[in-house]
Amino acid sequence: MSENVLELSNIVKRFPGVLANDHVNLTLKRGEVHALLGENGAGKTTLMNITYGIYKMDEGTIYVNGKKAEITSPHRAMEYGIGMIQQHFSLVPSFSVAENIALGLREAQILPKVELVGKKVKTLAEKFGLSIDPDSRIWQLSAGEQQRVEILKLLYINAHIMILDEPTAILTPQEAKNLFKTIREMVKFGASVIFISHKLNEVLEISDRITVMRHGKVVDTIPKSEANERILAKKMVGREVVLKVSKDPPKPKEVELEVKNLWAKGDKGLYAVRNVNLEVKAGEILGIAGVAGNGQRELAESIYGLRRYTGKVKIEGEMVKPLNVVSRIKKGVAYIPQDRKGVALCGGLPLYYNLFLKRPFRVPEFYLNPYLFNLARLKNPSRQLVNEYLISTSSVNLEAKYLSGGNMQKVVLARELSLNPKLIIAVHPTRGLDVGAMEFVYKTLLRARSNGAAILLIAGDLEEIFTLSDRVAVLYEGEIVGYSKPDESHLEEIGLMMAGVRRDKSENKS
Repeated sequence: MSENVLELSNIVKRFPGVLANDHVNLTLKRGEVHALLGENGAGKTTLMNITYGIYKMDEGTIYVNGKKAEITSPHRAMEYGIGMIQQHFSLVPSFSVAENIALGLREAQILPKVELVGKKVKTLAEKFGLSIDPDSRIWQLSAGEQQRVEILKLLYINAHIMILDEPTAILTPQEAKNLFKTIREMVKFGASVIFISHKLNEVLEISDRITVMRHGKVVDTIPKSEANERILAKKMVGREVVLKVSKDPPKPKEVELEVKNLWAKGDKGLYAVRNVNLEVKAGEILGIAGVAGNGQRELAESIYGLRRYTGKVKIEGEMVKPLNVVSRIKKGVAYIPQDRKGVALCGGLPLYYNLFLKRPFRVPEFYLNPYLFNLARLKNPSRQLVNEYLISTSSVNLEAKYLSGGNMQKVVLARELSLNPKLIIAVHPTRGLDVGAMEFVYKTLLRARSNGAAILLIAGDLEEIFTLSDRVAVLYEGEIVGYSKPDESHLEEIGLMMAGVRRDKSENKS
């Protein structure tokens, strides 16, 4: 029996104006976790979409267990025992866990009863340590729980080759650790895993071998024992990368954002934000730390006007009303949401539309009138933003849905930050970005701070909070339980607050 369960030989894939995969070779050994590392747009996801039958390769050969495989669709890939969890989950929000898994089986031409699916899901969940209720509706689940559903879909069809595309991009550190435990359990029971990522520390923790791609080509494949973060970053980007960016002391000015007695309900009808009071001054960054699911998303959506709330939100000293996003845009508020695909972008529209959707309210000279795009005047500034924000695309005419996840995030950042906002609400602004792009975002946010913007930063990565923030507030069960200084000497204190241990909220100790 072949040592390699999967072999990709000289894979070539071309898109209009782009050579996405340039004669790529990759092997996956039996019982290993093989990390596929690279910048956004390096060709990682394209390669795996070919392996899973979503894309048809232009040249090359795929072998499964030593035999040539004709993979023409995801259904055919499943027949070969190949399963894939993509960056953006393919789940029906209104369906239950069991119904979603049954739906996936229907696509594979298996038609079990939902009740039987639910029973088997419970068995698999217990076997692999995946805590999930088969009767829960998808919309009620956290990102980590939804990912467990996707994993259970693969386990249900006995996939032995599992492709995980940026699986930790929307997970908290705790959820990522649980995922790694699950991956190790799956390998123990005979699975082989391709782990696509740009997070160097996670790649070094979970993988056995690491393949680095750049500009559609394989740069190198090395065992984990020969790798470290500096070596991998240099192979990815082609230069030394520094994420510990220098930061000038803050020079806070007038209060730009003031929130008083804010209460807001989550999607399940229960209060997710409870009596929050905070302020952010021009020229400073307030970081909100906390375990995901403690009201961060609801807080950001309320402040931006996307969610109904009670209490007061003032911008530049003026009260703004709930459910009125336009008033925020006119006041110079930028919003980077955690769900770029579902909330931030119109996937079916070209890049130049997405890059300038908010301009009618801020810079009307780009248009014939505030509601009619002057297309000729949009494309050149769009190309400038594509270059400035390092967006990898063949054309500004490309529909946003065809971009990689990281490049989608860059489009959102370009649109929001290029307007010179006075207040920036940034929710996981580097989620899905590679190390080079993260460095760029850090410098961009710090430049906005230096130019006088007030920034409310919500991030799951404490290192990011420490790198960027001037002050740190900790959110637990919808409440601010205390403040701390943004440095690692306060890590234990912040960790305790994230677990619910309260301290004086007045900041007089920070």
